[in-house]
Amino acid sequence: MRFPIFRSPDGTEAGSGTDLQSRPTEPPADVTRPIKVSARDVNVYYGDKQALFDVSLDVPDKTVTALIGPSGCGKSTFLRCINRMNDTIPGAQVSGTINLDGQDLNHRSVDPVLLRQRVGMVFQRPNPFPKSIYENVAYGLRIHGLAESKAEQDAIVEQSLRRAGLWDEVADRLHNPGTGLSGGQQQRLVIARAIAISPEVILMDEPCSALDPIATARIEELIDELREQYCIIIVTHSMAQAARVSQRTAFFHLGRLVETGDTEEIFTNPRDPRTLDYITGRFG
Repeated sequence: MRFPIFRSPDGTEAGSGTDLQSRPTEPPADVTRPIKVSARDVNVYYGDKQALFDVSLDVPDKTVTALIGPSGCGKSTFLRCINRMNDTIPGAQVSGTINLDGQDLNHRSVDPVLLRQRVGMVFQRPNPFPKSIYENVAYGLRIHGLAESKAEQDAIVEQSLRRAGLWDEVADRLHNPGTGLSGGQQQRLVIARAIAISPEVILMDEPCSALDPIATARIEELIDELREQYCIIIVTHSMAQAARVSQRTAFFHLGRLVETGDTEEIFTNPRDPRTLDYITGRFG
């Protein structure tokens, strides 16, 4: 399901935005899938401090793209640009162009609420609502009016929990608190909540950093399954995780995108010596 993300000044939805300023770009030669997210010359400021410098990056659809780099290099800042989470930070300013299917997400006519229906996000620490397991997944359906009946809502909740690999573990306790689940189960519940509203892009900001190795392995398996249907962008500090789950990798350093390419190429034959130094542990 695809949701329009633009509203005209009078509040009506404005379809695909073909009359809006955008700069669609040709995908790089080594990208075979259609480009879902395209960033050009993105700069981000938090007050007087510049966090990103002229970042340009194409993200293919139905692919896992890993953003790697040392702490404070701009990975999470860039991730938050894609669903405009930076809008909620006082003093934050974003310039440049980020297109989703050719639509400029920073255009004044973009409705951030509708945008976030298309671009879901999973955070570092599991953050289930203080509600039942069922209500955690049904919440987005209800506020966006995406289910026409209780039966349809029940079916979507079940489907979402199944796709998140959680249904068999919680089917007999859907009305128990979501906060009573284990850490790994809570993170899968959050993923089920994100996919229930049929997003096209899923952003993951270090989704396994607070989990044990067994839970991490389950989340990584889930990411590999979900990439067949979604464009996934994951921030991770784990080089091993980036190598396991992603097909594309982008290396950030000091607020700049140093290089991007196929994950195997980045890890075996990086073009920039800074990338080699980072992945071999010489800094970071």
